[in-house]
Amino acid sequence: MKITEPPRTGGQRKRELLDRLDREVDIWVATADREGLPCLVALWFVWDGEHLWLSTRLTNPTGRNLREGGLARLAFGDTRDVVLVDGEVETYTREEVPEGAASAFLAKTGWDPGRDSASYAYFRVRPVAVQAWREEHELPRRHLMRDGVWVV
Repeated sequence: MKITEPPRTGGQRKRELLDRLDREVDIWVATADREGLPCLVALWFVWDGEHLWLSTRLTNPTGRNLREGGLARLAFGDTRDVVLVDGEVETYTREEVPEGAASAFLAKTGWDPGRDSASYAYFRVRPVAVQAWREEHELPRRHLMRDGVWVV
């Protein structure tokens, strides 16, 4: 395999990441339980400019892990266009979720988790680390955010 494209700048990768956060609907969500058993699922999400909002049942493994562990790793892409987001999670019941977040979720996905079942909750993920790269030649400058602060 040959790498034919020059590496993107950090600014280019950040712009492309923010565009993806606005237009993509699905994101991979990785969590772990107290014993370290991993769980990986794809969920719909909404980006509000600062946080990613997810929704799933409080009673399934992902919901329990998000609520109890308070951490998640989110991912887009394949092995040639990777985005990883590590974040801190806050849980909101359907009664507690801010109206703006619930409305944005409904507008983007066409689904209102609060009307579906009482067991659904919303999870707000605050990014603390973001990496993005295409191919090996972008690995050295893959970090776009560290400790919750954009570095590009």
